[in-house]
Amino acid sequence: MPGNRFTAAGCRVTSRRSVVRPYPRRVLSSSPARIAAATAVVLVAAGLPSVPGSAAGRGVVAAPGAAGIGDPYWPLDGNGGIDALHYDVRDRYDFSTRTLSGTTTVRLRATAALSRFNLDLLLPVSSVLVDGVPAAYTKPDPHELQITPAAAVPRGRVVDVVVTYAGRPGPIGYAGERNWLAGAGEVVAINEPHMAPWWFAANDHPLDKATFDVRITGPATHQVISNGLPAGRTVSGSLATTHWRSTDPMTTYNAFFALGRYQVERTVQDRLPSFVAVSRDLDPSRRGPALRALRRSAEVTAWLARRLGPYPFESTGGVVSPLAARAGFALENQTRPVYPVAPSRSLMVHELAHQWFGNSVSLRRWRDIWLNEGLATFMEHYDVERRGGQSAQTWLRDERGFNLGVPSFWRTPVSDPGPAEVFGNAVYVRGAMTIQALRHRLGERVFWKVVRTWVRTRRHGHGTTTGFVALAERISGQRLGGFFRAWLEAPRAPSYTEGNGLR
Repeated sequence: MPGNRFTAAGCRVTSRRSVVRPYPRRVLSSSPARIAAATAVVLVAAGLPSVPGSAAGRGVVAAPGAAGIGDPYWPLDGNGGIDALHYDVRDRYDFSTRTLSGTTTVRLRATAALSRFNLDLLLPVSSVLVDGVPAAYTKPDPHELQITPAAAVPRGRVVDVVVTYAGRPGPIGYAGERNWLAGAGEVVAINEPHMAPWWFAANDHPLDKATFDVRITGPATHQVISNGLPAGRTVSGSLATTHWRSTDPMTTYNAFFALGRYQVERTVQDRLPSFVAVSRDLDPSRRGPALRALRRSAEVTAWLARRLGPYPFESTGGVVSPLAARAGFALENQTRPVYPVAPSRSLMVHELAHQWFGNSVSLRRWRDIWLNEGLATFMEHYDVERRGGQSAQTWLRDERGFNLGVPSFWRTPVSDPGPAEVFGNAVYVRGAMTIQALRHRLGERVFWKVVRTWVRTRRHGHGTTTGFVALAERISGQRLGGFFRAWLEAPRAPSYTEGNGLR
């Protein structure tokens, strides 16, 4: 993918197009009955629908859901007025035509009375049903599927939205990205911050998690790897459909599938299943090392659980695919990271640490990406330290000293890097430096209490920089605003002081 490079931390640095104009969310406030009734009369006269209320003679006016969830980094990501509860994705990929076709059933709850609402999907659409009734739809933007149901959806109503689509994902771009990875006999649907709209209809923002059933149909000679646990495989002639199920909430960019010829192994350690797969398209001399490396996934997961708290998902494992090497990055898909090569231990620690930081405790907004990447990168250095290598504090001091004469390293405000730098080097490295400096300032007992409390209290939820700072202050009893400003916001290296965690 243009602009990507593989980093020592095992993740990518990529340039993104900056789009900062937010789409405001429509908010309906309560009002006296006579005002609501008068408003309903005006809007009905104008052709806008109302939804019957529970009280006799009173109605709530339905309004369109916003085209975005409210994140200024990518204003069209996600949508207003809906809460996705479950995705049932049923796709087929045809290697000969490079076409993906399928249906996504999104079970969603209306969070406002809706006359229409949006989903995110880049493929051409042929039909939409809302609770089994055909709905009108349009694509006002290539990324947006605007759905107008036959009847307005009341606030709180749960509906099943079935979207049927087909197209060639390869040529499609969004937000400066062309994310579809496919070869002659393998396809891997992985990327961040965007991947879902290339293969299923979604409310595509980390703020809205859901459970998943994924069924992928392809050649019967191939295997399918996805998130969670396998739930069945059906062969019909030359085709096979493989079903994977994720019963824990998942962000849409963490959902993935890989379709190809794989060597697959399943093991169980401490009652936790592990599924690892190595592409047979990988050079034969590299398959053995890749498989041996992946077999350590369960061991690394268990070590992280002892340090961070109980593993948050139903399985672990990993995939090695040459398509990820073509893209130039590894990615922490929920329960099953995908690597471009046989992963080093540090790379595996990073991606599996993301199961806690990013996958279980997810972002509320993309500006807080440092929490994901900083904590995962810190765990790499902590692992090196605990195995007898360089201490994380020595790494911190050396990294600060090395970058003293590099103004660009300090220029980016890590707590709000902007969409063009959301995967920039400073986010990873300064993020990890902040965490290690906090560890040194607070001491081992208090620091690990902060981290473990963070992942325990926000399990399967969301976090922000503000929330992390508040938690650290509450547990430590210290005022830490100046410390975090020095590390995350100031455009210069933090002073070499005890207060900044350096002495």
